[in-house]
Amino acid sequence: MLLDEHQARSANEPSRRQFLKAGLAATGSAAAMVNPLGILPAAPIRTGMNCIILFMVGGPSHLETWDPKPAAPENIRGPFRPTATSVPGISICEHFPKLAQRADRYALVRSVYHAAPAIHETGQQLLQTGHLSRPGLEYPNVGAVLASLNVRTATRPAAAVVPGPVGNTGVCVSHGQSAGFLGESCSPGLLAPQVQCALAHQEPGAVRERYGKHRFGQSCLVARKLVEAGTRLVTVNMFSTVFNEVTWDCHADGGSLATSLDDYRTTLCPMFDSTCSALLDDLSDRGLLESTLVVAMGEFGRTPIINPRGGRDHWPHVWSVMFAGGPVKGGQVIGSSDKHGAEPRDRPVHASQVAATIQHVLGIDPHMVLTGPNHEPIAVAQADPIWELLR
Repeated sequence: MLLDEHQARSANEPSRRQFLKAGLAATGSAAAMVNPLGILPAAPIRTGMNCIILFMVGGPSHLETWDPKPAAPENIRGPFRPTATSVPGISICEHFPKLAQRADRYALVRSVYHAAPAIHETGQQLLQTGHLSRPGLEYPNVGAVLASLNVRTATRPAAAVVPGPVGNTGVCVSHGQSAGFLGESCSPGLLAPQVQCALAHQEPGAVRERYGKHRFGQSCLVARKLVEAGTRLVTVNMFSTVFNEVTWDCHADGGSLATSLDDYRTTLCPMFDSTCSALLDDLSDRGLLESTLVVAMGEFGRTPIINPRGGRDHWPHVWSVMFAGGPVKGGQVIGSSDKHGAEPRDRPVHASQVAATIQHVLGIDPHMVLTGPNHEPIAVAQADPIWELLR
């Protein structure tokens, strides 16, 4: 049953006090056998694969990006229309025209969900660690697990975050991008702004222009260069916060959360469409796309009913994630949401399976067990990859 905007907020957006008091529950129990840190599983599932994560901080509306609902009532379908893609039967938002032409290169999972509190940080954690943190136990990012396995080169860390880490998104808990209990020695690398600028400016002006002369575009260019130099996983944070700037967090509340769907039309969708397309083209032209998984994801979707201010609020009950490159079978849609985009209709995919898929592609067994801070066994993700995605 669809909730009106007030009900959706009260049901799915607990107060910070409630959230911090309750903490985040750990997911499941750990496996029985412990592998010592620093040792790869006996038979890595993938070798030579890299990954670039485009983290769409704020949580983009699935109805205004990857999963339009043109037949739904106006207060559900929103102001945008779908556009056909290069793959018959697949449509995406009209404001992704370049990505629509490249649909054979990527797959969409339209049935991602989680049942934790509807705050930014729960989705950020599940998608990037496979777990929910809890008081006293912060789980490691996929890149930190890579670092713990000594997967690095002489000049680059195993994993990096550009242009910088996620800051304030509402609740002062983990964003899923740290080393967690593995410790600072396994933290993803952070490059000084001047280093990132220098890396981008090593490229011709025409290349920089294709990526976009903005923070997100140049960060994606830096991500490609880091992968070329040997970094296995690069996370590009599209924004560092959801406050006081245009982000995907489209509450249309005014003040510090003023982003509206109109900003999707004028700024966010065109920016993402151009930059993501440029990245896929550049990786392909350089022979890197076959060995580089590209994942574009936000931490949740948005309410199926548009709120009275013309925006949408937090909705972790269903949303979409894009996968391209590496072993991904492009030109397909996995799972679907119901006719209103309110919940999965078929093939539900828990958010932790996204982390497990990334781990699998990078050669990490998602069920591999690490030694926790109190010497307890902790599985890396405890979820299965999304097998239909992969060749």
